[in-house]
Amino acid sequence: MEATRVGTEDRPSRFEDQVAAEVPGLLRYARSLTNDPVLAEDLVSETVLRALERRRQFRGEASLRTWLHRILHNVAIDQHRHEGRSEPVAEPRVPRPTVVADDPAERALRALDAEEVRQALEHVPFATRSALLLHDAERFSDPEVARILGISLPAAKQRIRRGRLQLLEALAAEPRRRQANRGVPLSCADARQKIPDLLEGGLDATDQGLLEAHLAHCVSCPPLYRALTGLPATLSELHDPDTVVPPALAERLRLLLATHAPAAHRLGSGEAAGGSALSPGGGP
Repeated sequence: MEATRVGTEDRPSRFEDQVAAEVPGLLRYARSLTNDPVLAEDLVSETVLRALERRRQFRGEASLRTWLHRILHNVAIDQHRHEGRSEPVAEPRVPRPTVVADDPAERALRALDAEEVRQALEHVPFATRSALLLHDAERFSDPEVARILGISLPAAKQRIRRGRLQLLEALAAEPRRRQANRGVPLSCADARQKIPDLLEGGLDATDQGLLEAHLAHCVSCPPLYRALTGLPATLSELHDPDTVVPPALAERLRLLLATHAPAAHRLGSGEAAGGSALSPGGGP
């Protein structure tokens, strides 16, 4: 599937073109970090806005990709603090099981389904999850992870190691969670997709009944449901080089780029030019 890219009638400035080229990677990271498509798009939009507003602060001391990911990380923290929460994104409040019967390393080797890894990532705390995703999924180096997170290099390495162990533990616990949920209507993944519609009153009676039955009997989703009420594979498989930028998000970013471009390089509001990094038909 081809990515939707925002285009220009005139040639965009070098800075804007480079920012636009990083949008698919920012969106991929935001989706993995939040497991919430709507929140991820909001994070990317705010990141692009801040980058354009602070363009004079970018002096090339780090790569633009690193600089933008640090902005996104800070945006995630700022948004959550604005909500008055102690964690940057919603965290599942379920007990961390002790792995005894299943070797977590063996469990990870058998986890070929990227969706299973995504679900397990929900049980990894934000601080270590972000470091792990940046390093193993987005392939930043240890020093780059430290720069993005604003921590020391030893601290970054420690978070990456701890994140891997926490993810392995979460993967090892998945069979027990599935066994405990045997016979519960809907899968946890399906239930979590329907929760926002339930909160907004957009579910029909049948789906609402199934979701309410799931929440009444599931061993792990009720805590997540309570957390989500306040918040509108293998790891390498999460690095999708063909991440698609949805048309609505592309239009939002095109308008941001148009508003903040220098006068000589204003983005047009007409047809998208093929040379821009966010114009229709281009790859990431």
